[in-house]
Amino acid sequence: MITYQFAGQAVTVWTFSSFSLTAVTKQIEIRSFRFSSHVTMSLKFELIAAVSENMGIGINGDLPWRLKTEMAYFTRMTTVTKDENKKNVVLMGRRTWDCMPEKYRPLKNRINMVLTSQLMNYGDKAIVCSSISNALEIIAGMQNKVERIWVIGGSKVYKETIESPHFGRLYLTRIRKSFECDTFFPPIPNNFVLVQDPVVPQGIQEEKGIEFVYEVYKKK
Repeated sequence: MITYQFAGQAVTVWTFSSFSLTAVTKQIEIRSFRFSSHVTMSLKFELIAAVSENMGIGINGDLPWRLKTEMAYFTRMTTVTKDENKKNVVLMGRRTWDCMPEKYRPLKNRINMVLTSQLMNYGDKAIVCSSISNALEIIAGMQNKVERIWVIGGSKVYKETIESPHFGRLYLTRIRKSFECDTFFPPIPNNFVLVQDPVVPQGIQEEKGIEFVYEVYKKK
């Protein structure tokens, strides 16, 4: 604050030194960081996967089975939103993206995000993120457009999000048959418990003579 004399009258002028401007900028940055951190912490991952009796999820970059009913369930769960102005995120590793038939990339009516440490550019097909925390930061920045975050593979991404403090629920289809697989779902932690979800079909399902059940898990 500086006081000047103009025409015999004292006039007070407020000024900012470079130090005070820096301090104000820092305060804004801190408040912005706190707000961003609060938004990020409220985000939850919902994992969805189908596993065989031997916990396999894939072989040679493909599904070991062809179950249209189960695939329709996956599509419905990852696509449907309560708010028609929002979409769900489908978060996946690069290999999962690469193994998808090109005609299905990106997954329709969903925000596709690919987790990779490589410098990739998928144009408007998918958002690239370098880590789980980076994915959360990006999603936090468009939270008014996102309803749910679905993790759809592969093994490493499943494991990392299961162990994350942002884990919400696991939607697991258990196929009651063993298949030859080279990719497997990580072990389910002992502190996970089965819960009900009204939108998930109950009881034993069957297609092509193969039985399967839909399960939902959360942490105790």
